[in-house]
Amino acid sequence: MKMGWHDSEEIAILLLEKHPNLDPLTVRFTDLHKMVTELPGFEDDPKKSNEAILEAIQMAWHEEYQDAQG
Repeated sequence: MKMGWHDSEEIAILLLEKHPNLDPLTVRFTDLHKMVTELPGFEDDPKKSNEAILEAIQMAWHEEYQDAQG
């Protein structure tokens, strides 16, 4: 599955699967950027991200993380 910066829900699910015990709110945007670009299927231009996009991904990941914590 090909993904880009605006696929925040899909990215969030993959990040949760890869890092199930990591609280997304503790991840710096520079680290989040690297984590996203290293996901399998991510094919967007790394330079096309910005703070708003990374924040949307982080919030989607946080929602998935909270759901998984029960």
